[in-house]
Amino acid sequence: MQPNEQPQPAMPPQEPAPNPAPVAQPVQPQPVAPVEPVEAQTQPVEPAQPEASGQITDDQTIQWQAPEYLSGQRTPLWFLGFWGTVLVMMAIAALLIRSWTFVILIPVMAAALMIYTHRPARMITYVVSGSGVYINEQIHPLSEFRSFGVLQEDSLPTLVFTPVKRFRPATTLHFPAEVGEELVDFLGARIPMHEAKLDAFDKLVRRLHL
Repeated sequence: MQPNEQPQPAMPPQEPAPNPAPVAQPVQPQPVAPVEPVEAQTQPVEPAQPEASGQITDDQTIQWQAPEYLSGQRTPLWFLGFWGTVLVMMAIAALLIRSWTFVILIPVMAAALMIYTHRPARMITYVVSGSGVYINEQIHPLSEFRSFGVLQEDSLPTLVFTPVKRFRPATTLHFPAEVGEELVDFLGARIPMHEAKLDAFDKLVRRLHL
């Protein structure tokens, strides 16, 4: 160091200048395509119909049990008339038809019929629905019947179905009085109801329990 030279003061270290804050660039708005209004697809809602009280529907069923037939007491006069008719038929077969085979066959058939009609009455399960009449699970569609009626001649009321086909016996079935009103209303909504009358053939069939 030379004399007269003054020592230079030490310079403090300089801090680096801070980076300037980034300047936000303005964002250019993007064009937005116009949105077409969408019409809401709505289905008209029908108001619920109130259920009518006592309405009869096709899925309704009425079921009960009743005897196959009502066994009545046969008097000696009935048996006398029955076998008298058999003798008359045998005489006709012998004198007019002149068929001895038929003459012998008539009393055999009469005896078999007598045994058949003396069988005990079975309990039958009846079901009436929109499909038809079920008799022990055997269905008779309602289309088989022209009309129906009710007989009050026996201890139990009797339904009498008149078939559509001619020369076919009526279908009869007994029912208890407690289901009578519901049963008549149900059938009356589907087939005509007429006054029940049995012809001579139907009466004979009922009498013989066929």
